[in-house]
Amino acid sequence: MPVLKSVDATPRMVRRGLSRRFAHTEHLMVVVIDFTDGPWREPEPLQHHVHEQVTYVVEGEILFFCEGEKTERLVAGDMFWVPPDKRHGIQLLSSTARLVDSFTPIREDFL
Repeated sequence: MPVLKSVDATPRMVRRGLSRRFAHTEHLMVVVIDFTDGPWREPEPLQHHVHEQVTYVVEGEILFFCEGEKTERLVAGDMFWVPPDKRHGIQLLSSTARLVDSFTPIREDFL
């Protein structure tokens, strides 16, 4: 049975204040994202990708923006999902946050 223990999952620094760890199968990817540079004055630029995405807010507080939808304030325990090619983004409201993203197909650009 494949297992990834947190002590063996070296975080990858994406940029200052943003790191991620992930595991994946052939068709599904789970990514743990840690933010340590909040709160942000502005939201991140909206992004889009061909992947389906479901996100669980583990800790912290964010604003979630999604094309054609009402902006939502989310806290620990909340979730959001994004269909393929829909523009979306967040704004970090707390000093830190942890999100768990699930993607299908896997994000080759994260490997």
